[in-house]
Amino acid sequence: MNNYTKFLSWKLFLLLTLIASLLCAQKVSIWFLNRPEEQNLNESLLDSLTKAHQIALEGIERKLKKLQPRSPYLVVNSTANEFYLYNGNELLAHDKCSTGSYVLLKNGDLQQWMFKTPKGEYRILGKTVNPVWKKPDWAFVEEGLPVPSMNHPSRFEYGVLGEYSLSLGDGYLIHGTLYQRFIGLPVTHGCIRLNKDNLALVYKKLNVGSKVYLF
Repeated sequence: MNNYTKFLSWKLFLLLTLIASLLCAQKVSIWFLNRPEEQNLNESLLDSLTKAHQIALEGIERKLKKLQPRSPYLVVNSTANEFYLYNGNELLAHDKCSTGSYVLLKNGDLQQWMFKTPKGEYRILGKTVNPVWKKPDWAFVEEGLPVPSMNHPSRFEYGVLGEYSLSLGDGYLIHGTLYQRFIGLPVTHGCIRLNKDNLALVYKKLNVGSKVYLF
């Protein structure tokens, strides 16, 4: 899976580098032409350089827009525990969320789990109303309980994920929580938790196939 840098892609990285180079070149050109010994140079040269830089920057801006999804998409900053919901260029919502705790859980020498939110470009793979959580093995290990069989009734919990969930694959979900007061803290096992209102909005705006960028 790509990391967040590849959300923008190497093309974007190169374009941003080019922007910096063009701006630097423009400043150097202005400095050069403003030196006393160069005052007699034709001022049209500076105008030509300025126009060339402007045209180049406009071309870069067009290319950047092509990299941006035109339909609604979600960006999650797992360091700040914040999310941004966009529809093209329009920011629809920006608020706190909760992401992975980076706690390491060990089950003796046999198993271990690092509870971190992955990074990269994902897509919504499925949407569920009133989701049921099927508890993985680590949930029982964390509670000091024996791990039951895969379809044992104790694995299924109702109402703990909120009213909606959106699947990113590999067990990672965007979902709600019973513990609204912890929103904004890194307390999850890797999923992205939203408060009730934000979850409803994200569920409404994102469709199966919508992009989600995690960094």
